[in-house]
Amino acid sequence: MMQRMLNLLAVLLLCAAAFFSYDLIRTRDEAGLYRQQLADLNDDYAQLRGTYNQVVARTAVTELLVEDGRVNVVVRTAEGEIRRVETPFKCDGEIYVDYVIVGNRLWIRRVFDDRTPPADAVVITPSLKDVDWDADHAVHGKAVYRQLAEGRWVITVTGDGSLGLARAEPHRPIQLASPPRIRDYQPIAEQ
Repeated sequence: MMQRMLNLLAVLLLCAAAFFSYDLIRTRDEAGLYRQQLADLNDDYAQLRGTYNQVVARTAVTELLVEDGRVNVVVRTAEGEIRRVETPFKCDGEIYVDYVIVGNRLWIRRVFDDRTPPADAVVITPSLKDVDWDADHAVHGKAVYRQLAEGRWVITVTGDGSLGLARAEPHRPIQLASPPRIRDYQPIAEQ
């Protein structure tokens, strides 16, 4: 009888050891799988961070600046003015701002007045002087126009892509907030 009890106890201990060994192996495999998923997620995040920071760095605002009756175009970022395009146009008539949507981005293409044919407009984005409308990435173009007065005029865009011109407060620069950079974090090494 004692021998049977010892055999039964040995079988039970062997079964318990087998169960715990199986559970330990399964847990290790799951931990390895989670570790690999975290590494893949970290790689995806690094790629997204790089893409985001590259796109944000290219973000700029285009303004019309009317000084002494003359219209100029100013392109600037949060760091300041990056380019000024002088135009021959005066603010005594309507000023047109022509833009196109190419590659899911809005581009200010050219500026002209009501006495100038669009073909003779001042081109703001030289690569868009001649748009290939048959290309898949060229969606459409639109223009907004109005008579301007002295001061700064900001080109605004609504969520549906509608373009507008709004007068900025005189002598008060529009403060562009630099978007936050996505930082690099240490990979998670612990469970």
